[in-house]
Amino acid sequence: MRIFDLRSHLVAATLLFRVPADNPDLTRAQFEAFSKQIPLLYFILITNSLAVAYTYVPLAPAWLTIAVPAGLSALCAFRMFWWLRQRNLVLSDKEILHNLRVTNLLAVILGVLFTAWSFQLYPYGDPFAKGQVAFYMAVTVIGCIFCLMHLRSAALIVTLVVDIPYVVYFFATGEPTLRAIAVNNLLVSGAMVTVLFIYYRDFADLVASRKSLIAEQAATQALSDENFRLANLDSLTELPNRRCFFAELTTAFAEAEKDGTQIAVGIIDLDGFKPVNDTYGHTVGDRVLIEAGRRIRETCEGFVPRRVHVARLGGDEFGLIVCGDPSDEDLTAIGEVICNQVKLPYQLDNAHTGLSCSIGFALYPRSATSAEALYECADYALYHAKRRMRGRTVIFSAELDAEIRSRGIIEHLLRAADFDTEMELVYQPIIDAIREHTTGFEVLARWNSPRLGLVSPNDFIPAAERIGLIRSLTRALLVKALAAARNWPDHLRISFNLSAHDICSPEGILPLIATIEASGVAPHRIDFEITETAVTFDFARAEQSISMLKAMGCGISLDDFGTGYSSLSHIHRLPLDKIKVDRSFVADINDNAVSHNIIKSLTGLCADMEITCVAEGVETKAQLDSLKRLGCGLIQGYYFAKPMRADAVSGYLARERRSGGGGALEAAARA
Repeated sequence: MRIFDLRSHLVAATLLFRVPADNPDLTRAQFEAFSKQIPLLYFILITNSLAVAYTYVPLAPAWLTIAVPAGLSALCAFRMFWWLRQRNLVLSDKEILHNLRVTNLLAVILGVLFTAWSFQLYPYGDPFAKGQVAFYMAVTVIGCIFCLMHLRSAALIVTLVVDIPYVVYFFATGEPTLRAIAVNNLLVSGAMVTVLFIYYRDFADLVASRKSLIAEQAATQALSDENFRLANLDSLTELPNRRCFFAELTTAFAEAEKDGTQIAVGIIDLDGFKPVNDTYGHTVGDRVLIEAGRRIRETCEGFVPRRVHVARLGGDEFGLIVCGDPSDEDLTAIGEVICNQVKLPYQLDNAHTGLSCSIGFALYPRSATSAEALYECADYALYHAKRRMRGRTVIFSAELDAEIRSRGIIEHLLRAADFDTEMELVYQPIIDAIREHTTGFEVLARWNSPRLGLVSPNDFIPAAERIGLIRSLTRALLVKALAAARNWPDHLRISFNLSAHDICSPEGILPLIATIEASGVAPHRIDFEITETAVTFDFARAEQSISMLKAMGCGISLDDFGTGYSSLSHIHRLPLDKIKVDRSFVADINDNAVSHNIIKSLTGLCADMEITCVAEGVETKAQLDSLKRLGCGLIQGYYFAKPMRADAVSGYLARERRSGGGGALEAAARA
């Protein structure tokens, strides 16, 4: 056991004289600190040695006073300048370890050479010269130990190689003064070694602490980077999010301004996504969004040299930033490829669905001079695409800019409008196709603005929705419509259109119910027309509102069927009384087999579900005859009568009565 302990101590002692290779960080720190001090060590050796040699020139042989110190000084000078060069070099861990080990070896060699030279020189001197040698060796070794503090192994080597022979040599002289100097030097060297161990330990701890701090800082930075990434990432699609999109837009816009190049912003909206959520649930909807986002991203990655940044803005909207000086043709090509990719089928487990997308682009500097305005222009181009060119790409143009300005004027004047005096209603007859007599009238609004003149409902109704006036407008129009219907025969119904804002909020439907109750018109005479788009705005709330109206006795019609999302689940889940076939199918019923078959399918569906089918936009007898053959129950259009003012309704009905009902078509045509 003692032999084993002794061997362990010897191994541990041996390690003190080696440069450790298992801690590269400590070795590098030693090298960086050591390389700054070792030139000073060589300077001390050179100056002290030359001072002693100068004293011994008249006393000792020339080879001892000139040749040897010159050679040793040259070696020291070479190493000093070599170390000075290392400060500007970037070395590998392996090179650093090698240099430190070479330093250990040179510590042995130089220690032996300088000690041997000093002992050879000592006998030639007088008492003062001999004292100088003793002082030279003591001071120089202490200076060397101090300079080698960062390389403990080299400091210990110098201490052993110089101090032990020094103490033995001068103690053996028998001279009390030299013996005292030897003992004093031994004690001071021992103290220096103690300080060396303490300093080295603290230095190693400091390096370890620094390494730990750097690791913690790296971990903190990594966490910060990850938080930044997550803050700018859409968690569902893993695309950049809205925040990242606008930050990237600001940067790209500034670069385009600086370089004088064009940049485009695009907004993509998925057409038909809400019915997917309603029909299959949010889980499937999320998977559709993920797949659509993947297709858009991969498509945009292929547009080289154009750089296209993709982000998810929220819901089913995605944003594009097109850099690289794109042209209108580039944007059209990008939009076409994206639309084609999005339209490909989505196979999700047992569900199989399809989508399309509409895209709006705006180009700097033609469309706007700020990033925010450019985005707004792209958003309006998308709005135009959704309204008139669904499933296609629209680039913001001067015409759209004029439309925006016009829209702004309409919104401004609508806020100040007096609904009671400026809003007018006209009424279009709805005809029983079999008995050929009027069953009711659809209410159509007109705005006669003192400044703009007659404004189409296609312009002021969306404006009222945008500025939050639609519910007030609806109530005002309903009051007027019911007041007119109160003067009609009881068998005539009134058909009134509601917007998404009317049926998708309690604030919209409850005032309408109060208006109906106060009107004096029986609820069973009232049909409320809703669009598929309004239903899909918030299906749950719309279903609740429709049920409340239905409970009062009002009828419910689904308007413009076939132009929206056309989800059959709406027909199945809503208490509908009528479905209105959009005029776009009626217009070419006799020329387009697809339109003919669609109407044939709808009339069959309505018959099976005991729902009345209403065809609007009938303008010719040929269209009427085809609709009769297909079993369409109610007809509406210019073939019978154009929309008329309230004071013309009584005359129209009187002419219909005089014609005996069967001649209602001719009577209406003459009117």
